[in-house]
Amino acid sequence: MVARLLLRAWSRGSAVGPGAPCRPLSVSSELGQYLHRSVVPTMHFQDSLPRLPIPKLEDTIRRYLSAQKPLLDDGQFRKTEQFCKSFENGIGKELHEQLVAQDKQNKHTSYISGQGFDRHLFALRYLAAAKGIALPELYLDPAYGQINHNILSTSTLVSPAVNIGGFAPVVPDGFGIGYAVHDNWIGCNISSYPGRNAREFLQCVEKALEDMFDAIEGKPIKI
Repeated sequence: MVARLLLRAWSRGSAVGPGAPCRPLSVSSELGQYLHRSVVPTMHFQDSLPRLPIPKLEDTIRRYLSAQKPLLDDGQFRKTEQFCKSFENGIGKELHEQLVAQDKQNKHTSYISGQGFDRHLFALRYLAAAKGIALPELYLDPAYGQINHNILSTSTLVSPAVNIGGFAPVVPDGFGIGYAVHDNWIGCNISSYPGRNAREFLQCVEKALEDMFDAIEGKPIKI
């Protein structure tokens, strides 16, 4: 199921369906406009961007545990902590050294995005599978599966040549959200499998955007 939201015109109304009327993203050229045009092309600095370094394994494990702590009770967290220590001092250390060596041989790529722990752990898992190594216990931990079950999968592709695109959900009970922000309008496509109501989710997106517009315009947010 796919539902679409477009925000272009000033008048309010239901935003479900192609070209549905709603409120503008930008107004005239006054100082209060929501978005500002940049004279620098989007990919201008791409060639000069530095390659992202592979973080230390202990730093990745620390960030991973910090993200898990609010999601687990004390017993579950202690179990996950044990898996992490075993991984960090055992097969994880060996895999990390192989990953660093592989990275040095492929300087035209950068395997990680930002400083997130998920890409680092994913790279080590992929490397273990490629080497025929039995899946380490860390990846069999239910907590690992839970934190990688992404209900919302969002991405964007903004170009004058692309009106609006879409992305699929990555789990059966999730939503895929493709969004675009242009000079005078924004829009998004919501996709889901039959078990989820994409249209209802889209109505929640519209409500959130309307609240943002109201806050920017100094109006009270409707509960």
